[in-house]
Amino acid sequence: MKLGMTAALALAGALMCPPALTAQQPATPRQPDGPLTEDPRYNKSQNSQKPPANSAAPRSDDESSSNQTRIDLSPPKGESPASPGDDVREMHEWNPMRAIKDIEVGDFYYKRENYKAALSRYREALEFKPHDAVATFKLAQTLEMSKQLDEARARYEEYLAILKDGPSAPEATKALQRLKTH
Repeated sequence: MKLGMTAALALAGALMCPPALTAQQPATPRQPDGPLTEDPRYNKSQNSQKPPANSAAPRSDDESSSNQTRIDLSPPKGESPASPGDDVREMHEWNPMRAIKDIEVGDFYYKRENYKAALSRYREALEFKPHDAVATFKLAQTLEMSKQLDEARARYEEYLAILKDGPSAPEATKALQRLKTH
């Protein structure tokens, strides 16, 4: 019985598979997929098709597509770096991104009431981006919390000179009135 079943399976497999003789026949050229059209451009075989040439001219090394979205990080006009003759011992370059990061770290320390570390970060932010309103205001708040009231008052005034109608101007004005009584 097992022999009969094996023979039946072998016969079914032979009927379903193409004969081995067709594998020895020479291969015919592959016909394109789909129907032929009247336009001979579309009737070419896939082997003869070449990839389309790029229409854009090649770019030089200093040219980029992101040039149009580049952010200007240069210092504002009228604020030139210190000259070698100044009494500046250390000079930081203009780096507003670094200043933003220093403000974020300063906020982290301020929330944890580590005012000494927050002061250091806000001061460093002002070294990388002088006259930054946010850093100036937060430095003033931190100075007030650490009981350095004279410098806090000066920083609140500096903030109001930078942004007279800024988002923190009402709070800076109240702080100045509060500090004048001390």
